This record gives sequence, structure tokens and C-alpha cells, in this order.
Amino acid sequence: MDFRRWIARRDQDWQTLDQILTRLETKGIKSLPTEDIQQLASLYRATSADLARAQTHDLNPRLRQNLQSLITRAYSQIYQGDRRQEWNKVAQFYLWQLPLVLRQTFSYTMVAFGIFFLASVIAWWYSWRDPTFLELVVPTDLISTVRDKGQLWMGSILTMKPVAASGIMINNLSVAFGMVAGGVVVGLWTIYALFYNGLLLGAVGALVAQHNLAIPFWGFVFPHGSLELPAIFLAGAAGLLIAKGLLWPGPYRRGYALKQQAIAAAQLVFGIVPLLIIAGIIEGFISPAPWIPDGLKYLLGAAFFLLLLSYGSRQK
Repeated sequence: MDFRRWIARRDQDWQTLDQILTRLETKGIKSLPTEDIQQLASLYRATSADLARAQTHDLNPRLRQNLQSLITRAYSQIYQGDRRQEWNKVAQFYLWQLPLVLRQTFSYTMVAFGIFFLASVIAWWYSWRDPTFLELVVPTDLISTVRDKGQLWMGSILTMKPVAASGIMINNLSVAFGMVAGGVVVGLWTIYALFYNGLLLGAVGALVAQHNLAIPFWGFVFPHGSLELPAIFLAGAAGLLIAKGLLWPGPYRRGYALKQQAIAAAQLVFGIVPLLIIAGIIEGFISPAPWIPDGLKYLLGAAFFLLLLSYGSRQK
């Protein structure tokens, strides 16, 4: 093969590609007519093949370098548009689709909340009537800190804020994902996790109330709990959706019903993750801060929760 003739024949296409890319890089996509955009894709493919041929036959290094530069520039411009579309889809999902999913699955979220709330009431009741019940639910060292030292246990978070925040996020995410995955075992693990966490919060709430620490305790819980607890309920709802697809497929085949419910559950997960990340940051940096008055923490928690409700009611 006469490579000099091949280079001379292909050079015009390379120059055309370079000219299109230069206009695209300096003036943007709107500066190109439709035929140039279509030509860009075909020239990119043809030049990629030219580069492969040049590398296979070990042609002039400068030629290979120039072709590689053209390919890199073209790839960046072509797939940059795809990335923009992908990011636009993500933005549209969080702006409009997720609030719609939150409303459509609200009944499942309320069932998850009901399980959690029932367990909290049971734990609160038994903790006041029988102090030994606390030892079945609440860790012994935590009970000792509150009962014997008369103080809360969150002070250690202040000394390692970034580490604490990341650890809190990881723990909360693992709990949430466990609830979602619990739907695979017909929701049994989801229900257990909701019930157990409800028991724990109710028992701890009774413990701090018995030792006059309720106001600072709930002042600690409110800022991050206003987002963290709804995220946990959403995780419970996702697990219950999967369980419904398994147990009650309705008029559909079980596989199809499970797929549809799993899609809704996955969409909820995309909402749970940012909620728990934000809640973890708040829990690591704001909730335990002694310089923020308890009253302000209550206001912050209420504001975060109202923002979440407002977000969930968004409609086009």
C-alpha cells in the first residue's frame, strides 16, 4: 500500500474535522449547521479507523500524534453532549420525578412510619413501667452515662467531626440499604429493622426523660432527625414495595410485578442517599454543637422538615 497517497487522500477529511472542531470549541454547538454536526460523527469514526491503521503500520509518529489529538478532541465534544444530557436527566429526576414517586408511594411510607411509631410507643411505655426493659434494648454503657453521670453521650462527636460525619453516613446508609434489601425476604427484615429502631428510639427517649435530659437530647436529634428519620421510613417503604411485588402481584405475573415495584423502590433509594448524606453532615457538625442553643436546633429541624415536605409536593 502506498501510504503517501493514502495520507494525501485522507488529509482533506482530517483538515475538515479540525475546522469543525475548532468552530465547536470556540463558538459552541449552536454555531454549527446540521450537516456539519452529522459530518462530525462520520469524520470521527473514519479518523479513528485511520489512527488504528497508522498505529498498525507504525507510520510517522507526528502523523499518529496529530490523529490522536483529533480523536481526543472529537471524542470530548461528541460525548460532552451526552454527558450534558445525562446530567440534565438527573436534574429532571430530582426536580420532578422523585417528588412524584414520593407521593405515589406515600401509603407505604406511612406504613413504615406506623411500624416505627408503634414500636417507639411500646418501648416508651415499658421503659417507664419497668426499668429493666431498658437493659434489653439500650446499650449498658449508654444507660450508665445517662443514669450515673447525668449527661448525654454525644460529646465525643465534637472531637472528630469529619470522621464522625462520614461514619454516621456509612452507618445510616447501611441500615437503609438493609431495609430495602429486606423486601426480598417478603419484607420480614424490613419490618424487623423498622420495629427495632423504633424500640431503640422510644427506650432512649424514656431514659433521657427520666433523668431530665429530654430537651438537650431532642435538641440533638431534631436537626438531623428531621431528614434522617424520613429517609429511614422511605427505605422501609422501598422494602415493603419489593415485598408486595413478591406476595401480591395482583393481575400481573409475579416477575413483572416484582420488576415494577423494584423500579419504584430504586427511585426511592436515589432519594434516600442524598437525604442521609445531608443528615450525616448535620449530625456530625450541627447537632452536637454546644454553641448552638437548643431552641435554634429545634427551629432548624422544623425548617429542614418543612423544606422536605415542600420538596415532596413539587409538581410541574
